[in-house]
Amino acid sequence: MEIPTVSDRYSAAEVQGYYDSGCWTTETFAQLITRQAEVWGDKTFVTDGSTSYRYAEVRDRSARLALGLRERGVRAGDRVAVQLPNWSEFVVVAAAVARLGAIMVPIMPVYRRDEVGHVLDDARVSVVVTPAIFRGFDHLGMYRDLAATRPTVHTVVAVRADVVPEGVLTTLAAVTPDVDPAEAVASIGTPVTADDPLVIVYTSGTTARPKGCVHTFNTYASGARGLTEAFAYSADDVGFSPSPITHTTGLVTGILMPLLAGGSTHVMAEWEPKRGLVEIARYGCSVAVTATTFLQMLLDAFDPAEHDTSSLRVWVSAGAPIPRSVVERARTVLPGAKILSLYGRSENLTTTTCTVVDDPERALVSDGAPLPGAAVEIVDEAGAIVPQGEEGDIAYRGPSHMLGYLGRPEETAELYTARGFSRSGDLGRMDADGYVRVTGRTKDIVIRGGMNISVRELEDLLVEHPGVGSSAVVGMPDVRLGERVCCYVVPADAARPPSLEELKSYLLERGVAIQKTPERLELVESLPTTATGKIQKHLLRDDIARKIARVAPTRA
Repeated sequence: MEIPTVSDRYSAAEVQGYYDSGCWTTETFAQLITRQAEVWGDKTFVTDGSTSYRYAEVRDRSARLALGLRERGVRAGDRVAVQLPNWSEFVVVAAAVARLGAIMVPIMPVYRRDEVGHVLDDARVSVVVTPAIFRGFDHLGMYRDLAATRPTVHTVVAVRADVVPEGVLTTLAAVTPDVDPAEAVASIGTPVTADDPLVIVYTSGTTARPKGCVHTFNTYASGARGLTEAFAYSADDVGFSPSPITHTTGLVTGILMPLLAGGSTHVMAEWEPKRGLVEIARYGCSVAVTATTFLQMLLDAFDPAEHDTSSLRVWVSAGAPIPRSVVERARTVLPGAKILSLYGRSENLTTTTCTVVDDPERALVSDGAPLPGAAVEIVDEAGAIVPQGEEGDIAYRGPSHMLGYLGRPEETAELYTARGFSRSGDLGRMDADGYVRVTGRTKDIVIRGGMNISVRELEDLLVEHPGVGSSAVVGMPDVRLGERVCCYVVPADAARPPSLEELKSYLLERGVAIQKTPERLELVESLPTTATGKIQKHLLRDDIARKIARVAPTRA
């Protein structure tokens, strides 16, 4: 499978322009780590509450691990899947993979056998890095079974494990040789450039199967550089990152942004809002970029008699539009922090964002404007720009766009308008100053706490359930998470309809993450359809919204 290149995506003039403007540089991920280690050597770069690494330790440990992986046969262009929670070791692993010129394939910790197997096959992964056990789930056992039927997977590396069974399984310590880091660096050399593929990050599932977005270090770093400026991130800042660092938001804002600035980052593996508040104070966290639901939960848990959030100066809400009421409440509870809104996607990282120098009102009425070097248009179905203020597809062009979907050149080509803008499938309006407000989406997904859930994935599995005649999955409004999954079902046998718990168990058994399973079941005699047989999901969304509104408690 050929991986797209920079020349497949960008013209020579665009490439030169991005270099001339400083959006792109010749520095690789490994070179950035080496440079920052020389400046900030003994400064803590990353901590997770139990393990921490200084800048120099990240440089040295990653160099040794890179050499160990090379001894295991890993070469430039090979794909290394990393399914780790927010542990400090992730930074070392990511840096080691990048130093070799291999391509990291991050996998969300909540994904299970079905989703993980798809990524292993689609990306043609040869090495996996995983926890042995996390939150009671046997990750190592899952990968042992998956590797048994996939000859391409020759090594599975367990993190925070002392002993593992023999075979393809090994430990992080065992694969890290005790050698001089400088000699390891010299031996490996510089096998890639900043324009070679760095990462294949999979979409959250806006189609039946997640697609792999191929990014270079330059496309990722350009987004991080833009946000560093937008949030005035400096070496004095400490990031707070409960968002998964094996996905776009956490990886760009929780790792790359503080690394570029010479700052520090605190990553949190298991989100719990009260503990999050304690750790913000303990580590002096000053900047957070999370899904809206993290902020809402933190506000609900905040007790001024117990918690000190005075270190926070910026909290950015991403993943789903932030309601005006949440911004206003956050400004009251966190008076020292600027509350900003950001809109992005895996294909191009940040599409628009509010900044620390914007009028505070912007975060109440918009999701920001494009970063320097990027441009956004609101277009119709034909790709033509719609009149100012009218709703249309939010389309992006700029230095942080992926090279393409892995193995899907036709789907990649379908993204672009005639003017070279990449359509998002998300709806929005733009004002006279270029600020965008996300208003909806054309894609059939549910956004639950910032996680995109493909309804087709669930529907394709439910159609095989013997108790389901037909089904339709839609998002239902939720104050805390934005949306939850609601399933409309026409029973195969009206006398014996399936229950919600039965459907949840059925999907869990087929490897669906629990966050994606339905949280409400509506049994109906038929589904509303058009003349051509398409289900009218807008009618179902309206129906469930009305039902929820009727029972929602009123607040004084």
